[in-house]
Amino acid sequence: MKREDLETELKIFIPELSVPLIASWIQEHNVHLHISHKRNTKLGDYRAPYRGSNHRISINHNLNHFDFLITLVHEFAHLTNWVKHQHRVAPHGPEWKQEYKLLIQPFMQLPIFPEEVKVALRKHFINPSASCSDLHLARVLKHYDDKKDAGIITVERIPMGAYFKLRNDHIFKKGALRRTRFECLDTTNGKTFLVSALAECKLIEHP
Repeated sequence: MKREDLETELKIFIPELSVPLIASWIQEHNVHLHISHKRNTKLGDYRAPYRGSNHRISINHNLNHFDFLITLVHEFAHLTNWVKHQHRVAPHGPEWKQEYKLLIQPFMQLPIFPEEVKVALRKHFINPSASCSDLHLARVLKHYDDKKDAGIITVERIPMGAYFKLRNDHIFKKGALRRTRFECLDTTNGKTFLVSALAECKLIEHP
């Protein structure tokens, strides 16, 4: 893809000031960037080259511009960490954390993020992990989501023992908090699942 076409496509998903650097990374490392459907278990992922394939990064299509950029930098940190160490280090070990901190710096120095996002990012990078597992950062980033669906609320905001529906239309009963996820009973099949505190749902009456 030509550089100007690549930049035009990227502007759909990330802040405009971040586009030139991201485009240069994609071209430098010959990355196949895949825009994925929404996945409840992850925001993005990285796959290393295999049998002649390119580096591959996928990011969920529904992320707002700030969340998309942060997730994309997270995955690029996996890429550069793999280039330096291949599989000799842990995926989210100290080497990856260092890469992640290094790669985010140019974007922190540009007028890209709102101040509340920058403050949350500074705290996040004291000991970085996936942005979706950092509840404070995830809450701040949610402020910039496109609010289209009436009645949508996050699981953490509904009462304990309340019933709710996720996007798959299964009905759950909210249970105890386990770190960043709630233990919820799926009334459809009687199984218990861990549901993210920030998962979007609709509160319903007792089924």
